[in-house]
Amino acid sequence: MKKFNIRKVLDGLTAVSSSSSSAQPGNRENDLIQETLQSEHFQLCKTVRHGFPYQPSSMAFDPVQKILAIGTQNGALRLFGRPGVECYCQHDSGAAVIQLQFLINEGALVSALADDSIHLWNLRQKRPAILHSLKFNRERITFCHLPFQSKWLYVGTERGNIHIVNVECFTLSGYVIMWNKAIELSSKSHPGPVVHISDNPMDEGKLIIGFESGTVVLWDLKSKKADYRYTYDEAIHSVDWHHEGKQFLCSHSDGTLTIWNVKSPAKPAQIITPHGKQPKDGKKPEPCKPILKVEYKTTRAGDPFMILSGGLSYDTVGRRPCLTVMHGKSTAVLEMDYPIVDFLTLCETPYPNDFQEPYAVVVLLEKDLVVIDLAQNGYPIFENPYPLSIHESPVTCCEYFADCPVDLIPALYSAGSRQKRQGYSKKEWPISGGNWGLGTQSYPEIIITGHADGSIKFWDASAITLQVLYKLKTAKVFEKARNKDDKPNTDIVDEDPFAIQILSWCPESRILCVAGVSAHVIIYRFSKQEVTTEVLQLLEVRLQYELNDMESPDGDQTPATPTPGASSNSQPSAPQSHPSTSSSSSDGIRDNVPCLKVRSTPLKQSAGYQVELVIQLVWVSGEPPQQITSLGVNSSYGLVVFGNSNGLAIVDYIQKTVLLNLGTIELYGSNDPYQRQPRSPRKTRQPSGGLCDINEGSTTSEDRCKSPTAVLTSNHQQFYNGGGRGAKMSRKLSLPTELKPDLDIRDNSFSRSRSSSVTSIDKESREAITCFYFCETYTRKTDSSTAPSLWVGTSLGTVLVIVLNLPPAGEQRLLQPVIVSPSGTLIRLKGAILRMAFLDSTGAILPPAYEAWREPNAPDDKDEKDKLRKRRPVSVSPSSSQEISENQYAVICSEKQAKVIALPSQNCIYKHNITETSFVLRADVVQMSNGICLACFCANGHIMTLSLPSLRPLLDVNYLPLTDMRIARTFCFTNNGQALYLVSPTEIQRITYSQDTCENLQEMLGELFTPVETPEAPNRGFFKGLFGGGAQSLDREELFGESVAGKASRSLAQHIPGPGGIEGMKGAASGVVGELARARIALDERGQKLGELEERTAAMMASADSFSKHAHDMMLKCKDKKWYQF
Repeated sequence: MKKFNIRKVLDGLTAVSSSSSSAQPGNRENDLIQETLQSEHFQLCKTVRHGFPYQPSSMAFDPVQKILAIGTQNGALRLFGRPGVECYCQHDSGAAVIQLQFLINEGALVSALADDSIHLWNLRQKRPAILHSLKFNRERITFCHLPFQSKWLYVGTERGNIHIVNVECFTLSGYVIMWNKAIELSSKSHPGPVVHISDNPMDEGKLIIGFESGTVVLWDLKSKKADYRYTYDEAIHSVDWHHEGKQFLCSHSDGTLTIWNVKSPAKPAQIITPHGKQPKDGKKPEPCKPILKVEYKTTRAGDPFMILSGGLSYDTVGRRPCLTVMHGKSTAVLEMDYPIVDFLTLCETPYPNDFQEPYAVVVLLEKDLVVIDLAQNGYPIFENPYPLSIHESPVTCCEYFADCPVDLIPALYSAGSRQKRQGYSKKEWPISGGNWGLGTQSYPEIIITGHADGSIKFWDASAITLQVLYKLKTAKVFEKARNKDDKPNTDIVDEDPFAIQILSWCPESRILCVAGVSAHVIIYRFSKQEVTTEVLQLLEVRLQYELNDMESPDGDQTPATPTPGASSNSQPSAPQSHPSTSSSSSDGIRDNVPCLKVRSTPLKQSAGYQVELVIQLVWVSGEPPQQITSLGVNSSYGLVVFGNSNGLAIVDYIQKTVLLNLGTIELYGSNDPYQRQPRSPRKTRQPSGGLCDINEGSTTSEDRCKSPTAVLTSNHQQFYNGGGRGAKMSRKLSLPTELKPDLDIRDNSFSRSRSSSVTSIDKESREAITCFYFCETYTRKTDSSTAPSLWVGTSLGTVLVIVLNLPPAGEQRLLQPVIVSPSGTLIRLKGAILRMAFLDSTGAILPPAYEAWREPNAPDDKDEKDKLRKRRPVSVSPSSSQEISENQYAVICSEKQAKVIALPSQNCIYKHNITETSFVLRADVVQMSNGICLACFCANGHIMTLSLPSLRPLLDVNYLPLTDMRIARTFCFTNNGQALYLVSPTEIQRITYSQDTCENLQEMLGELFTPVETPEAPNRGFFKGLFGGGAQSLDREELFGESVAGKASRSLAQHIPGPGGIEGMKGAASGVVGELARARIALDERGQKLGELEERTAAMMASADSFSKHAHDMMLKCKDKKWYQF
């Protein structure tokens, strides 16, 4: 552990230096704080990716290992085993995955990409890696087929040729099936790309090849010629065999299925149009949409299943995509929510020459994964246990809480378990492979996502898994528009008026506060009991930034409109009792109208989060309210605060009153550092409202010199709603339009221009509120004790402090007003303020005070109520009677720099310029296992951590450049070195910056591959063995091996050893090498076994030959003997 002395830090540093400091040597602030965190405690790595694979393109299933693989259009690979076992890998090229093929029960997977490369993945390690790659140079890959228990992969191409790859060493065989050999010589046209390859289930020596144009060829591998050719005049999309190998089924572009007998190539045995209307006069049915895929699965006990996607008739306009299941005489059409990408039928056996016994269908949709139970009537779907519904409605904001109170997850789970849908299949989820990792992290983690439809989801994210706990719909608070025309024209946004913008959550008290896009704030309390709320409590707030700069043509001033303030009646008003709601002035200017209408009917609220109060900003003289840019809540004080580019409002949610409603400029009082003066000489304006209410007159320069606290606190009776319940709460300060803060424009122009909520022309003078922090601390330099306060950060880099004077807890808290007054304290940084936190004299974090959760809907027992009222809020902050010698430190981080300020002296003791050329998007003060630090994510992609309080850089990694605003909007750090962001519209990427977690990650990850016995091959049966029939095996090694087939052309494809291969892994961790070595050995063993099998087969053939020779000799010998001579 190093000790940090500020004097040493100061030595040799100039004020220009990035860590320049302004500490006074004689101050107590220079006491040593021992910092425990060092750079070796930090390391950055990705942990897990959750959510639905974005833009999926292909899918495969291992029926023995029970693992599902999904490939995507950007080269990602997601593998799913039992719930909780999932894995993400990425092809470096980023090309779309067009096909996946498992080496069944071998712990390996082949992927074919749109850039004409094929890759072999080793799944026998926790983080799968590529062992080999093969890149085709002259031909485009269109279809691949790997027979069960074979090492030879057939690769079909756009030119109609088929190449054969040895998957053990990824070399090409010299054996090629050329398209011109496969089709009839008389055929003049090219048959099109290969769309299907598969071997006859009963005879591995016969290969069926489907060409796009409609030609199917049965190819004899041994004799290297076509046995039969089947032609149909419609393009082919897919082919599947009957397990006995005597029939196959094709799906076509006109919505038909053709069933062919192998030995009757002249015409199909049967033509079916599943969705075609049959005309009465015996003509062909009308054509339908193409059947994109068909699967033909047999059962021992009954009719086969034909399962297909597409094929609907053209007149079903607007019909959703469908999967059709034909079984015997019944046809079930299952509608899907999104287009079907692919589907797979899960069967009991991996052997193609046995009865398939299908039990489920996995359907991969563009935005969902559905598994259908084929064994139950009505084909119900399985309840999906994976966290694939993150994007059910687009995610608009995200928060991450590690190390929550332990009772939170069970409470949320219990509330959420009542929201479960019914009607799912009773069976176990069929994708059940792999094993869970050994989670060494035991602390609870919760992720909260806010969505575009106003819903909020709580997720259990403990130990690198993700599971939805509870869903809250905030839109229930508002009236729904019954039809398109009925939409109120007060909306600020065209669509998604309920979208969640900011979340503020207190895990200890379970108070949740959300700000929506329509300038509304809702406060929720958590309850385990169901309630019906007759009238939702509502406050309307008029938060404005008034610049009375309109001159009438004759030069006179238009009279300033009187400002009715926020309706802060003590009786919370029912929405309909607002006369203002409909108030538009005679000329149609919208005024005092909120953007959304709160529902007037009773709201039934089930256990979980229940509405405590709704706050809405209203239109002001035809100007819509500005969107809320910051939000804060404190359960100990019973206050919620929110701000936008106009100013801020503090609301007491216990008494349901507005305590303060101030424009940002008014917060400064006379301390305004910006000379907000008009550029051109104008007449003096008579400001209406604002500080003049207090000073009986305009705010002249003399007034500006007064301390704002002197001005404001002396009058808090009328100003802070102390005198009279119905006091008007509006504050506004009138200033000319051309106010321009006189400051270094270069520093702030970027942060201001990015503030989406500032839409008006005078945005340069607008100062948005960007950050809040409730804390019990020293509010002024002269303070000898701490007091509850609210620290406010703005987009121009100012921090202002508001003192909170709270009545005693209990009965008095419900009746006496809370008094709030700006303290006059002002701290300045470069760039918009992003985050504030406080440290005690030992350098430990000072959390805000909070009240422990208790059931809000407790029984009306008088004694109980008295007890509850007498309970003091749990204040974690130091008591206010602490001695003056105890320092505190404020940590303030802006888009450009961080400062540590000693309190109460307000000296800046440490300063660090985080970035010169970029800006910080997200900053959090986080607790690590052995200390605290400031974590920052910059727009240039750097992730940094700084020690506290000395702001030493501990970690700086160029992690990912900001490619879209989604990452900026959702990136968040939390305790114990965890962070996350939305990497795509459907997926959350979790990362860690803690060395401990990086080291333990290997243990925590699940295992995909588990040793499983391959099921026994089907019994051939006595008669089939006697009279032929049954499966015919083929010595592929003899046909495709180099000794017979020769070498393939070198220019056709190049072999690339994978980073996961032994070649590229010399320097990697021994464990991974061991895993890979084992995989290679296993593959070699497999080759060896195949070799032994071939030798045994050869030996058997030799003994059969000698047996037949002996039998022939015996016959000749006995031919001439009479029966009595034996």
